[in-house]
Amino acid sequence: MRRVVITGIGAVTPFGMGKDAFWQGIANARSGVRRITRFDASELTAQIAGEVPDFDPLQFMDRKDARRMDRFTQFAVAAAALALADAGLDKKVPLGDRVGVLIGSGVGGIETLEEQCVTLITKGVNRVSPFFVPMMIADMAAGQVSIQFGAKGHNACTVTACCSGSHSIGDAFRVIQRGEADAMISGGAEAPIGRLALAGFCSAKTLSTRNDEPERACRPFDAGRDGFVMGEGSGIVILEELDHALARGAKIYGEIVGYGATGDAYHITTPAPEGDGAARAMQAALVDAGIGPEDVDYINAHGTSTEYNDYFETVAIKRVFGERAYKVPISSTKSMIGHLLGAAGGAELIACLLAMEHDLIPPTLNYEEPDPRCDLDYVPNVARAGRIDVAMSNSFGFGGHNAVLVVRRLDA
Repeated sequence: MRRVVITGIGAVTPFGMGKDAFWQGIANARSGVRRITRFDASELTAQIAGEVPDFDPLQFMDRKDARRMDRFTQFAVAAAALALADAGLDKKVPLGDRVGVLIGSGVGGIETLEEQCVTLITKGVNRVSPFFVPMMIADMAAGQVSIQFGAKGHNACTVTACCSGSHSIGDAFRVIQRGEADAMISGGAEAPIGRLALAGFCSAKTLSTRNDEPERACRPFDAGRDGFVMGEGSGIVILEELDHALARGAKIYGEIVGYGATGDAYHITTPAPEGDGAARAMQAALVDAGIGPEDVDYINAHGTSTEYNDYFETVAIKRVFGERAYKVPISSTKSMIGHLLGAAGGAELIACLLAMEHDLIPPTLNYEEPDPRCDLDYVPNVARAGRIDVAMSNSFGFGGHNAVLVVRRLDA
């Protein structure tokens, strides 16, 4: 098996553009959650979200291309451009057929879908855009990134709800391990903050309705949690075969050493009892990495701020880690940026890599009233200094999907 490292990071988050803005936000325990500004949300029970501020797609593409992309695809292209630049890969030179793209999305171009449905109903069938379908379909983030940067290798999209980003990175890891590519552009992208998506989640009663204090709404593992907060953005990383990266003198953030993926086979939205699927995914990732629970220094939890997820993830960690569960620092960066759905896994792996680089464990914001059933070390409210040699990133999604990634310092 070929070894796979990460050499570039691109983040588009509610803290703004780039890895530095993202890191400064989570390291300083700030909240990127605000009242929704992109449309009038007054009719909805949930009126808050983690919006990407002041996003200008024209910084990353020409106007013609931007008009033919949904917002989620624009995010993916922007994050990919940032990641490639961070990796020292010249965007003016086509990447060729040994570089691939694997970018996931949970709902794809749902903003375009909503807009075109309104057009159909109000103006008729002949006014629906000819670009409607290629703007809406979830694979277009991967497709457009491939086109924009000339990546002609393995090209795919993973759609597994909130696991989409993590599954994409894990599968891209396997592509390089098998020798089918030397590098992959991978992660997730999502832009779900619109009336249709919000209305659906509000109807399902899964969102926080703490509208009067948006910065305090997302509170993973806290006894007062009342639902997740929707976010948007993209987290993209550049994966490279180790020798390929070393040969060009690339900076290496860490090595992907483990990937575990399972299915609950239980319920469309509720996690399996006792966190069974999540536990098996974590265990599989550890086995794949060839390490034990005692080797893990930090867990970036899925931690959605919903009753069942936070409890069953806690149970799953205890099942896998035993007594070590009470000693390993755990945090949910969703507490600060909201839930980026299909982009969450990419953003949260980036959080792990930056935490490893800065020797600083991000906190879980708004952890104020401990839930007796969630009794682990969630690094409450303030970042904590500490060396991280091995980090685990958890993602779980509707449909019973589970994906876990393990990264390690190259010199660890």
